[in-house]
Amino acid sequence: MEIDFSLFKKNSKNQMTPLELKQASTQPKVSPLKSAVTAYIISCVTAVVLAILFKVSGLFSNFMLATILFATVSLGVVISLLKENELLSKPFGQTLLLFAVLGEVIPLLALTVYSSIYSGKGGSLWLVSFIFIAAALFLRHFHKFFTFYNQINKATTQLDMRLAFFIIITLVVIAESVGAENILGAFVAGIVVKLLQPEKETQRKLDSIGYGIFIPYFFILTGVKLNIPALLASPKTLILIPLFFIAFTIAKFPAYFGFKTRFTKQNSKAASMLATTTITLVLATLTVAQQLHAITSQQSGAFILAGILTCIFGPMMFNKMYKPEPEDEKSTQVRIIGANFITIPAAQQLSNDGYDVTVYTDNQTDYRTYRDSRVKVNLVKTLNAQELIKQEIFDTDILVLAYNSEINYRLALSAKKYGVREVLSYIENRDPNNTMEKELEEADIDIVNNFSMDVNVLRTAIESPSMLQVLSHGGNARIYEVTVTNARYAGLEIQELPFIKDITISRIFRNRRSIPPHGSTRIQLNDHLIFSGERDVVQKIRKSLGRLNEE
Repeated sequence: MEIDFSLFKKNSKNQMTPLELKQASTQPKVSPLKSAVTAYIISCVTAVVLAILFKVSGLFSNFMLATILFATVSLGVVISLLKENELLSKPFGQTLLLFAVLGEVIPLLALTVYSSIYSGKGGSLWLVSFIFIAAALFLRHFHKFFTFYNQINKATTQLDMRLAFFIIITLVVIAESVGAENILGAFVAGIVVKLLQPEKETQRKLDSIGYGIFIPYFFILTGVKLNIPALLASPKTLILIPLFFIAFTIAKFPAYFGFKTRFTKQNSKAASMLATTTITLVLATLTVAQQLHAITSQQSGAFILAGILTCIFGPMMFNKMYKPEPEDEKSTQVRIIGANFITIPAAQQLSNDGYDVTVYTDNQTDYRTYRDSRVKVNLVKTLNAQELIKQEIFDTDILVLAYNSEINYRLALSAKKYGVREVLSYIENRDPNNTMEKELEEADIDIVNNFSMDVNVLRTAIESPSMLQVLSHGGNARIYEVTVTNARYAGLEIQELPFIKDITISRIFRNRRSIPPHGSTRIQLNDHLIFSGERDVVQKIRKSLGRLNEE
């Protein structure tokens, strides 16, 4: 369920804005999918070579089983570490996730083929297709389930969870019935549930059950069955444990060359280190192998202990080696058209708050007046939209238009059409028949009207005199807004936020509706929080809440 399937499809160029097309052209040519596939193919080749070496040396003669084991990756461990480091929504995290998915799916299918052939049931392999047929039927009949789910959902029904478990149990039973491994049915069920596009709350509930109950139970059960004293008493097993550990590690080292096609050398090394982790499918494979009498208990124990060591070594090395990609540390770009006594002080304060701010003007007098201020002020020849696009002034995260109403109106529509994500325009027009503001609102452009702002500030000063100090930036306290895009905080109650003592949340805007916050109000992804706090701690909080980490 953690796979971002949007990585498997290309956006149509007809649906992209000119700015999106330009940004796409500057992205690395190698996609996360291609990088992950390349890295895994190299790892599989290495796994085959290692399996041959073990067979030739006589240390482990089952070539097919050794290849499957050396090619496995622990998807659960990789996902957990990527979540903790808030990398799951980034290209680096998705590339590693896809690599780990391949490291479970390919060995899983190979294990199904291996067990069928080894047990003499190779002729019934075609029955595995029933799992995928059932999955397709689920997708066809339930593809609109979550579109009307919110209209019928109640706390006592939990229809989303019932559907998820129905799909899981059905596909697992089908997998068992056709002679495949039950883990294959569970994996396909996860893909089906993900493609049905459940609510974030549903995914969190499934995460809680999986990570809180089933995964710990699986590992506890495995640990109880492991007879460590007997393993350590065997000299051959003592030799196999470090050799298997080295083989697990070496099998993933060459994946570095696949990761390097997209990421830095340092992070490619870190990715190959994390890729060495393997335990979940190793346990499933060894269980099947023991049932088929294809492996001894001592050999199985050596593989398990070696797998446990990779789960300690891999994450530890990854945390030590990983450095944030340049795109992760990029500041929010703000371009302001118009240099005046309002925009320059605002730009100075935004620069202090970590924004990359540049002010543009075509007025020579304004340029000479403000060019020595503590912000970047550039002179342009004309405020023609096409010229500004040509000079890449519209290539920004936020565009503020603070010139005159006519020019602001014209540039705002052009910028939005070009693809600027957030456009804010000053409009001063007292004519009630003028349609400027209506057109800008329909284009999803934010409007600033000085008259309305003055009225609101005066009313606030009368109703709440102490608020005037905050609004006028007296002291170190200010009012801030942040959009919650970090899944780490989604689902938490306000009173559970780790930094709630440092800020005061005054309002939450959710789906354009205003929600009064309470201690028990749960934060959701894409909530807009209006809050106040001391400036020296607020920036860290805004960065944490606004970090792109959607699960």
